[in-house]
Amino acid sequence: MEVLENNKADFGINFDENKKTLDGITIIRSKSLKNKIAGYITRFLKHEVLDKKKQDEKLAKQTKLDEETSENLDSNASEVKTPTSSDVPQTKKTQEIPENTSE
Repeated sequence: MEVLENNKADFGINFDENKKTLDGITIIRSKSLKNKIAGYITRFLKHEVLDKKKQDEKLAKQTKLDEETSENLDSNASEVKTPTSSDVPQTKKTQEIPENTSE
């Protein structure tokens, strides 16, 4: 719709204000046609606002999830313990192997 494309900044989500804006931009003699156009513009912009809000909420949730995942990975990495020889279960064969082989 050319009227909306060229004058989008002038319209909003209020039907009555959109009718007044249409009066200033165009000459529409038919009251019902003017109301239909103003109603269409109002609904279109409301849906656009709702879609933007949903996208923002989705992005915020994803960002929060990413941060939580990153924090979990960081905390798990600090909890990882490097195994030492005392952590390895001792069997008869491992007990016979000397700890320090450099002589």
